Amino acid sequence: MDIEKLEQEIGYKFKNINLLKQALTHTSYAYENNVPSNEKLEFLGDSILEFVSSEYLYKNYPNLKEGEMTKVRASVVCEESLSTIAKLHNFSDFLYLGKSEIVNNGAYRKAVLEDTMEAVIAAIYLDGGIEPVKDFIIKNLKEYIKTASKNVGQKDYKTVLQEKLQIHGNVNIKYTIIDEKGPDHNKKFTAKVECDNVYLATGEGNSKKHAEMEAARKALENMK
Repeated sequence: MDIEKLEQEIGYKFKNINLLKQALTHTSYAYENNVPSNEKLEFLGDSILEFVSSEYLYKNYPNLKEGEMTKVRASVVCEESLSTIAKLHNFSDFLYLGKSEIVNNGAYRKAVLEDTMEAVIAAIYLDGGIEPVKDFIIKNLKEYIKTASKNVGQKDYKTVLQEKLQIHGNVNIKYTIIDEKGPDHNKKFTAKVECDNVYLATGEGNSKKHAEMEAARKALENMK
């Protein structure tokens, strides 16, 4: 495992490479090999991530109210975005996993990648202090924050579609994943939305949630 490639991916050179190795060590591997896991690093990284993202929002989005900043942070510091960033940096290629996790494709599970992302954040902080970890977090999250800040307070497409369809009473709105393709680390999902068994639209996305949201968006377009 050429861990220097991961250092290049994340843009940080460790003085103590063992911190990075621990950040990549899942509990399943730690248990099998009697070494420290990344759980404590994950705990610390979660707090650092929340602080850095909060400070960035406070300094760069003065027009957002306190409640809006909380919503933006929650939508950005989540499993979906953190696991996506971990995939972009190829974390899956460098994880230390136990046998059971390897069998179950643990290297590509969102929860595992999210936890690893938080652990790597803590490892960078412990190795180099707050400035390099700020750089890493903001470089990876600022576009997510920008998008979320524009949409804060707005209803999502599924909510809007539901409100429009139920304006004259209750109806049965159903989302179904009808196709799934691509490797585990880069899945594409297709969802369809129906109302009282009547087809409305389909949508694609890199997660089931995104595919359903895109189907709702297209359904709203078709209703115009």
